[in-house]
Amino acid sequence: MFEKLLEPYRGLSREVWFMALTTLINRTGAMVIPFMSLYLTNYLGFSFAQVGWILTFYGIGSVAGVFIGGKLADKIGYYKVMYMSLLCSGVVFFSIQFITDFYMFCFGIFVLTIFSDTFRPAVWVALDDYSKPENRTRSITLIRLAINLGFSMGPALGGLLITYISYSSLFWVDGLTCIAAGIVILLFLSQKSAVKTAHEKKNMPKLSPYKDSHYLIFWLALFLIGFTFVQYFSTIPLYYSQTLGLEEDKIGLMLAMNGLLIFLLEMPIVNSLDKGKLDNLKIVIGGTFLLMLSFLVLNVGGWIGFAIFGIILMTFGEMLGFPFSNSYALDRSKMGNQGSYMALYSMAFSVAHILGPNIGMQFSAKFGFESTWYLMAATCLLACLILLWLQRRESS
Repeated sequence: MFEKLLEPYRGLSREVWFMALTTLINRTGAMVIPFMSLYLTNYLGFSFAQVGWILTFYGIGSVAGVFIGGKLADKIGYYKVMYMSLLCSGVVFFSIQFITDFYMFCFGIFVLTIFSDTFRPAVWVALDDYSKPENRTRSITLIRLAINLGFSMGPALGGLLITYISYSSLFWVDGLTCIAAGIVILLFLSQKSAVKTAHEKKNMPKLSPYKDSHYLIFWLALFLIGFTFVQYFSTIPLYYSQTLGLEEDKIGLMLAMNGLLIFLLEMPIVNSLDKGKLDNLKIVIGGTFLLMLSFLVLNVGGWIGFAIFGIILMTFGEMLGFPFSNSYALDRSKMGNQGSYMALYSMAFSVAHILGPNIGMQFSAKFGFESTWYLMAATCLLACLILLWLQRRESS
């Protein structure tokens, strides 16, 4: 029995395990973002509209960060990008807690996400470099397990810190964990493949991701998925608070359940699907369909049990959709500069952060939460149809 549990983790490289450790440290401290909308409304007294704009600047900084990170990963290597991103992010987290002005907070969150999100394309390029082709999807899943284990502990710890200490303690903890993760990279990892010189790059055949029509269609569907997914960390916590009457510590535990389920179930599920050699896009379609159902469940009634069932559906959708969408993107990136391909992949979620929280907030304020959840379900359905069309086009 114990051997079967360990089987999915066998064959992963030492570097992948240290990447997972780095990610676990960093994500355990990432407790500011899930509580950002509550912090801005309950502590700083900003309106829904102002919160929406702040989260939009979060998304704009994210787009800039992943674009810069992808370019730098191709130019100077993923290793330098990763540790510099984490160390700089830690310093900015320490600083942003002292900002109370709306416009300055917009600027501060913009700068923070530029630094923090340069990390994202670099980590996927590193993961591909540290993995063998046959275990790449499992390597991606291990990193996601670390993310979600940290995320299961982070919100729960964050809710307790808010309740018994203060909101500002979140910023100190998040900054310290960013710096700690950067130190782990400096001590235990290195650039495996050499950074290609300008002369070598000039002589290599490559395709820009912006000219890869299949990849752009995939990107559009990924953006729509991200647009709905970010509601769980922006609009939905407000729904939990204002409609269900949950306090911060309870909301933290609700969000922690997502990470805990992924930690327990994602690797066995991914290992089983990977062995079945199923098409990546088909699996992503299934995950998106479950995400759609998670929003519809919220409109069944205002009972907390429906909200819990929604979290479970969203979690299974995430477990199916994200590892295999990432694997699809890495497969396509072989045709060009990996950093640019993975930057565009990450950018789908960054653009979703620009539009998703703001539209979700504004739509909820004007039409109510129920209409918002129907809008998100319809968006998921559109993403399913786009992916289905792409999958059939690639199969023909």
